Amino acid sequence: MFQNLNKIALVTGGSRGLGKDAALQLAAKGFDVIITYQTKITDSTEVVEQISSLGKKAAALQLDLSSSASFTEFQNQLSALLTNNFNGRKLDALVNNAGVGLNMPFESTTEDAIDAMMNIHFKGPYLLTQKLLPLLNDGSSIVNTSSGLARFSFAGYSAYGPMKAAVDSLSRYQAVELGSRKIRVNSVAPGAIATDFGGGFVRDNTEFNQVLASQTALGRVGLPDDIGSVVAFLCSDESKWINAQRIEVSGGFNV
Repeated sequence: MFQNLNKIALVTGGSRGLGKDAALQLAAKGFDVIITYQTKITDSTEVVEQISSLGKKAAALQLDLSSSASFTEFQNQLSALLTNNFNGRKLDALVNNAGVGLNMPFESTTEDAIDAMMNIHFKGPYLLTQKLLPLLNDGSSIVNTSSGLARFSFAGYSAYGPMKAAVDSLSRYQAVELGSRKIRVNSVAPGAIATDFGGGFVRDNTEFNQVLASQTALGRVGLPDDIGSVVAFLCSDESKWINAQRIEVSGGFNV
């Protein structure tokens, strides 16, 4: 079962939702896993305990992805954690998952809202990955989280969707520039998923859930397990020849 023994993955935003499921799926594949959380320390502790129950090492670090000024300190904390708790090993996978949603009409979207989306969804992963390059092994895998909203458009997501389109483009550029180190970079673009993301609207609003399901070839909205398994696959050696790709995981939504 553990074909990825001695490998370590870092999952940002791993205390809940898609990040949590990705962390657990990575552990099931044999990875030791470090997650980050912003405020939900209790949730992160529970995820660490779940990973440990699978027989893998786990730890959690606090990270505010919107504050690039904190990345140097985070790098130092991560380096110390790897030295003290993971026998000095480096990372083999980085999953840039952390993020928040924004649903706001175009005409009333503020500059502050645009800046927040830029900082969290583009600038944050860009600069964090840059900062963590010394802690990544050659041959590692980077998975950036995009969105189906980078391909199709819903009203209210004019500040969110374009940032995810930028993530798709960034992934290709990273793949080109990090190829000399045999580091693969891909983006995963979830469709509508039943989680607490965006206030849990997809999960909790039955009518909206059914509308989305009716527009999906497989006839339902997604679940965290649908995404986490793909992320874990892309981090593993099973996907060793997949690079610079945008992989939409939406069950065939709006095809």
